[in-house]
Amino acid sequence: MSQFFQIHPDNPQARLIKQAVEIIRKGGVIVYPTDCAYALGCHIGDKSALERIKQIRRLDDKHNFTLVCRDLSELAVYAKVDNSTYRLLKQNTPGAYTFILKGTSEVPRRLMHPKRRQIGIRVPDNAIALALMEELGEPIMSTSLILPGEGDPLTDPYDIRDSLQHQVDLVIDGGYCGMEATTVIKITDDEIEVVREGAGSISSFV
Repeated sequence: MSQFFQIHPDNPQARLIKQAVEIIRKGGVIVYPTDCAYALGCHIGDKSALERIKQIRRLDDKHNFTLVCRDLSELAVYAKVDNSTYRLLKQNTPGAYTFILKGTSEVPRRLMHPKRRQIGIRVPDNAIALALMEELGEPIMSTSLILPGEGDPLTDPYDIRDSLQHQVDLVIDGGYCGMEATTVIKITDDEIEVVREGAGSISSFV
Protein backbone atom coordinates (compact mmCIF):
# COMPACT_ATOMS: atom_id res chain seq x y z
CA MET A 1 0.00 0.00 0.00
CA SER A 2 1.49 3.33 -1.05
CA GLN A 3 1.86 6.34 1.21
CA PHE A 4 -0.01 9.52 0.30
CA PHE A 5 1.47 12.96 1.03
CA GLN A 6 -0.42 16.22 0.52
CA ILE A 7 2.30 18.77 -0.23
CA HIS A 8 1.62 22.48 -0.75
CA PRO A 9 2.21 23.34 -4.44
CA ASP A 10 3.81 26.74 -3.72
CA ASN A 11 5.43 26.20 -0.30
CA PRO A 12 6.34 22.51 -0.02
CA GLN A 13 6.63 21.30 3.58
CA ALA A 14 10.30 20.49 4.23
CA ARG A 15 9.42 17.54 6.50
CA LEU A 16 7.36 15.82 3.80
CA ILE A 17 9.97 16.55 1.11
CA LYS A 18 12.64 14.88 3.29
CA GLN A 19 10.40 11.84 3.82
CA ALA A 20 9.69 11.59 0.08
CA VAL A 21 13.41 11.73 -0.75
CA GLU A 22 14.14 8.99 1.81
CA ILE A 23 11.64 6.79 -0.05
CA ILE A 24 13.46 7.52 -3.35
CA ARG A 25 16.87 6.79 -1.81
CA LYS A 26 15.64 3.45 -0.45
CA GLY A 27 14.60 2.29 -3.91
CA GLY A 28 11.02 3.49 -3.92
CA VAL A 29 8.92 4.47 -6.92
CA ILE A 30 7.00 7.71 -6.46
CA VAL A 31 4.32 9.69 -8.26
CA TYR A 32 5.03 13.42 -8.15
CA PRO A 33 3.75 16.59 -9.84
CA THR A 34 5.53 18.56 -12.55
CA ASP A 35 4.53 21.70 -14.44
CA CYS A 36 2.75 19.58 -17.09
CA ALA A 37 1.33 16.47 -15.46
CA TYR A 38 2.10 13.87 -12.84
CA ALA A 39 5.16 11.68 -13.38
CA LEU A 40 6.62 8.41 -12.14
CA GLY A 41 10.06 8.79 -10.62
CA CYS A 42 12.86 6.84 -8.94
CA HIS A 43 16.55 7.05 -8.05
CA ILE A 44 18.80 7.36 -11.10
CA GLY A 45 20.93 4.36 -10.13
CA ASP A 46 18.20 1.96 -9.02
CA LYS A 47 17.73 -0.82 -11.56
CA SER A 48 14.87 -2.60 -9.76
CA ALA A 49 12.88 0.63 -9.35
CA LEU A 50 13.36 1.33 -13.06
CA GLU A 51 12.04 -2.15 -13.88
CA ARG A 52 8.96 -1.50 -11.75
CA ILE A 53 8.26 1.70 -13.70
CA LYS A 54 8.67 -0.20 -16.97
CA GLN A 55 6.12 -2.75 -15.77
CA ILE A 56 3.62 -0.09 -14.68
CA ARG A 57 3.79 1.60 -18.08
CA ARG A 58 4.62 -1.57 -20.09
CA LEU A 59 7.63 0.08 -21.69
CA ASP A 60 10.24 -1.64 -23.82
CA ASP A 61 14.00 -1.08 -23.85
CA LYS A 62 13.75 1.50 -26.64
CA HIS A 63 11.87 3.99 -24.45
CA ASN A 64 13.74 7.26 -23.86
CA PHE A 65 13.67 7.93 -20.13
CA THR A 66 14.02 11.45 -18.80
CA LEU A 67 16.34 12.85 -16.16
CA VAL A 68 14.48 15.63 -14.39
CA CYS A 69 17.08 18.18 -13.24
CA ARG A 70 17.13 21.17 -10.89
CA ASP A 71 18.86 23.51 -13.31
CA LEU A 72 21.07 23.76 -16.37
CA SER A 73 24.33 23.23 -14.47
CA GLU A 74 23.07 19.81 -13.39
CA LEU A 75 21.77 19.13 -16.89
CA ALA A 76 25.26 19.66 -18.36
CA VAL A 77 26.64 16.80 -16.24
CA TYR A 78 24.41 14.27 -18.00
CA ALA A 79 24.09 15.68 -21.54
CA LYS A 80 26.59 16.92 -24.11
CA VAL A 81 25.69 20.54 -24.75
CA ASP A 82 27.54 23.03 -26.97
CA ASN A 83 27.27 26.81 -26.59
CA SER A 84 24.42 27.36 -29.05
CA THR A 85 22.40 24.49 -27.55
CA TYR A 86 23.05 25.84 -24.05
CA ARG A 87 21.69 29.26 -25.02
CA LEU A 88 18.58 27.65 -26.49
CA LEU A 89 18.02 25.59 -23.35
CA LYS A 90 18.55 28.61 -21.13
CA GLN A 91 15.81 30.50 -22.98
CA ASN A 92 13.33 27.67 -22.42
CA THR A 93 14.04 26.33 -18.94
CA PRO A 94 12.54 25.83 -16.49
CA GLY A 95 9.52 24.91 -18.57
CA ALA A 96 7.29 22.35 -20.22
CA TYR A 97 9.97 20.76 -22.41
CA THR A 98 11.87 17.50 -22.61
CA PHE A 99 15.11 17.81 -24.59
CA ILE A 100 16.56 14.67 -26.17
CA LEU A 101 20.33 15.11 -26.19
CA LYS A 102 23.48 13.02 -26.49
CA GLY A 103 24.16 11.48 -23.09
CA THR A 104 27.47 11.66 -21.23
CA SER A 105 29.22 8.79 -19.46
CA GLU A 106 27.46 9.86 -16.24
CA VAL A 107 24.17 8.43 -17.52
CA PRO A 108 23.57 4.74 -16.75
CA ARG A 109 23.39 2.83 -20.04
CA ARG A 110 20.02 1.30 -19.23
CA LEU A 111 18.45 4.78 -19.23
CA MET A 112 19.61 5.66 -22.74
CA HIS A 113 18.33 4.63 -26.14
CA PRO A 114 20.51 1.55 -26.88
CA LYS A 115 21.62 2.63 -30.35
CA ARG A 116 21.53 6.41 -30.35
CA ARG A 117 22.98 6.98 -26.86
CA GLN A 118 20.48 9.73 -26.15
CA ILE A 119 18.73 10.78 -22.96
CA GLY A 120 15.76 12.99 -22.23
CA ILE A 121 16.59 15.96 -20.01
CA ARG A 122 14.08 18.28 -18.36
CA VAL A 123 13.98 21.20 -15.91
CA PRO A 124 10.39 21.60 -14.66
CA ASP A 125 8.78 24.78 -13.39
CA ASN A 126 7.22 23.16 -10.32
CA ALA A 127 8.10 23.94 -6.70
CA ILE A 128 7.54 20.40 -5.40
CA ALA A 129 9.64 18.75 -8.11
CA LEU A 130 12.46 21.26 -7.60
CA ALA A 131 12.34 20.82 -3.81
CA LEU A 132 12.61 17.03 -4.21
CA MET A 133 15.70 17.36 -6.39
CA GLU A 134 17.26 19.97 -4.13
CA GLU A 135 16.94 17.59 -1.17
CA LEU A 136 18.03 14.56 -3.22
CA GLY A 137 21.05 16.38 -4.66
CA GLU A 138 20.72 14.79 -8.11
CA PRO A 139 18.18 14.28 -10.90
CA ILE A 140 15.12 12.04 -10.64
CA MET A 141 14.76 9.34 -13.29
CA SER A 142 11.26 9.97 -14.65
CA THR A 143 8.59 9.21 -17.19
CA SER A 144 5.13 10.69 -17.66
CA LEU A 145 2.34 8.91 -15.79
CA ILE A 146 0.48 7.57 -18.81
CA LEU A 147 -1.00 4.15 -18.12
CA PRO A 148 -1.12 1.43 -20.80
CA GLY A 149 -3.92 2.03 -23.28
CA GLU A 150 -4.31 5.69 -22.28
CA GLY A 151 -3.36 8.68 -24.43
CA ASP A 152 -3.16 11.30 -21.68
CA PRO A 153 -1.45 11.41 -18.27
CA LEU A 154 -3.46 10.84 -15.09
CA THR A 155 -4.30 14.15 -13.40
CA ASP A 156 -6.18 13.46 -10.14
CA PRO A 157 -3.97 12.32 -7.21
CA TYR A 158 -6.86 10.38 -5.67
CA ASP A 159 -7.48 8.49 -8.92
CA ILE A 160 -3.74 7.85 -9.13
CA ARG A 161 -3.73 6.43 -5.60
CA ASP A 162 -6.68 4.17 -6.41
CA SER A 163 -5.01 2.91 -9.60
CA LEU A 164 -1.44 2.48 -8.35
CA GLN A 165 -1.59 2.05 -4.57
CA HIS A 166 -0.14 -1.48 -4.80
CA GLN A 167 2.47 -0.62 -7.45
CA VAL A 168 4.18 2.54 -6.15
CA ASP A 169 5.55 3.50 -2.73
CA LEU A 170 4.35 7.11 -2.58
CA VAL A 171 1.81 9.34 -4.29
CA ILE A 172 2.34 13.07 -3.78
CA ASP A 173 -0.79 15.17 -4.01
CA GLY A 174 0.47 18.50 -5.29
CA GLY A 175 -2.89 19.69 -6.59
CA TYR A 176 -3.83 20.09 -10.22
CA CYS A 177 -0.74 20.47 -12.41
CA GLY A 178 -2.10 20.09 -15.91
CA MET A 179 -2.87 17.14 -18.13
CA GLU A 180 -0.72 17.77 -21.17
CA ALA A 181 2.61 16.06 -21.73
CA THR A 182 5.78 18.03 -22.38
CA THR A 183 6.86 19.25 -25.77
CA VAL A 184 9.74 16.99 -26.85
CA ILE A 185 12.65 18.57 -28.72
CA LYS A 186 15.52 16.50 -30.12
CA ILE A 187 18.80 18.35 -30.61
CA THR A 188 21.61 16.49 -32.43
CA ASP A 189 24.55 17.98 -34.32
CA ASP A 190 22.89 21.41 -34.60
CA GLU A 191 19.71 19.86 -35.98
CA ILE A 192 16.51 20.61 -34.08
CA GLU A 193 13.48 18.37 -34.42
CA VAL A 194 10.11 18.79 -32.71
CA VAL A 195 9.34 15.16 -31.83
CA ARG A 196 6.10 15.86 -29.96
CA GLU A 197 4.15 19.08 -29.58
CA GLY A 198 2.78 19.36 -26.06
CA ALA A 199 2.45 21.97 -23.34
CA GLY A 200 5.47 24.06 -24.34
CA SER A 201 5.40 26.51 -27.27
CA ILE A 202 7.49 25.40 -30.25
CA SER A 203 8.11 28.97 -31.51
CA SER A 204 11.78 28.94 -30.42
CA PHE A 205 12.50 25.72 -32.32
CA VAL A 206 10.96 26.13 -35.77
